[in-house]
Amino acid sequence: MSKKVHFIAIGGSAMHNLAIALNRKGFQVSGSDDEIFEPSKSRLEKEGILPNKMGWDATNIDDSLEAVILGMHARVDNPELLKAKELNIPIFSYPEYLYEQSKNKKRVVIGGSHGKTTITSMILHVVNTLGMNVDYMVGAQLEGYDCMVKLTDEAEIMLLEGDEYLSSPIDRRPKFHLYHPNVALISGIAWDHINVFPTMENYVEQFDIFCSLIEKDGALIYNADDIEVKSIGEKYAENLKSISYNTPKYTVTESGTTLHFDGNDYPLQIFGGHNLQNLMGAMNVGVEMGITKENFLNAMKTFTGAGKRLEKIIENKDFVMFKDFAHSPSKLKATTKAVKEQYADRKVVACMELHTFSSLKKEFLPHYKDAMKSADVAVVYYSPEVVKHKKLEPISKELVLDGFGNNVIVLNETEEVLKFIRNENGTIQFY
Repeated sequence: MSKKVHFIAIGGSAMHNLAIALNRKGFQVSGSDDEIFEPSKSRLEKEGILPNKMGWDATNIDDSLEAVILGMHARVDNPELLKAKELNIPIFSYPEYLYEQSKNKKRVVIGGSHGKTTITSMILHVVNTLGMNVDYMVGAQLEGYDCMVKLTDEAEIMLLEGDEYLSSPIDRRPKFHLYHPNVALISGIAWDHINVFPTMENYVEQFDIFCSLIEKDGALIYNADDIEVKSIGEKYAENLKSISYNTPKYTVTESGTTLHFDGNDYPLQIFGGHNLQNLMGAMNVGVEMGITKENFLNAMKTFTGAGKRLEKIIENKDFVMFKDFAHSPSKLKATTKAVKEQYADRKVVACMELHTFSSLKKEFLPHYKDAMKSADVAVVYYSPEVVKHKKLEPISKELVLDGFGNNVIVLNETEEVLKFIRNENGTIQFY
């Protein structure tokens, strides 16, 4: 008899992927939400697990359920949650249930403030190229996948993107603390989620705890180019198999990059020091999964990048446009630098929108100092309405200008941005 599970807040970007994966595994899946947007709605409908009506209903919860999976969108007084508690039905957060589904597998967890999705997608690309059967969870939609969670009984490895954000409304632990990896990677630490982690020290501590939860005889792969990461990696070197990596030697080419590694040259379609650094981390994870370095790098020759991570949108002989998800200072700096390095003889115009809670906080803006200095022209856009909607203290153009170091143009009208772009020629990079 198949297991019955119910999702409270099934429409979330992560939650609906897990619901689909469990449905495909043969579970009886039900769910509820107060509103479900695209593409979650269409995907759930296609799988036959879209709720018949919107809203919460305590009658959805009964003794036949083996588990309730609680999404971040739900509130602590949700009637379905209260009913599940009353009936003593096991309640899991999204990451807890992923662990439940992978506790008998080798768990590989990719952590870090930046590069997680890119590294995870690199590993998945190689795994697919080599025909390996691996379960996975990726936090972003990747091209070529109709679901970003795969769960099977057959796969012996589970690859997990390890987000440091909170697990659920009733579980305030960071998600990646719940996976207990056999193999863990930390790509970089740059203070993020300041609404949850009030200081840099508190934020760094979460990665320290993450490493302390690596299984006995496990492996920690870490970026030695990052001072905070290097410190943690060296701390755990005595207790774990500790593997450091750095940015490798490479040459910029017209079509991407040539990687110089172990006496061999590998032509790649990706570019930028940050991407090459991510590749070294991914390659070392691959070794722990049984893939040789040579096979990994050869498979990477056909990798074109992760969606919305320096994704090329338009290209002709005079103009190239990229879309990038970068919003934190470290990501913004790395991607702007990568584009200028790749197009050294071209005019690079970088446009960035401040839209996250952290990026719109007055106290956080100074962290963006010189983040876009590699660009020839840099534009920062923010909407005062979004600031108001997030219930944050108003910010001015002058504050943003001071935060970025006075080398940017600050705009807060969409039409102003579009007009500016129309008047520019060259390589334009969007964030």
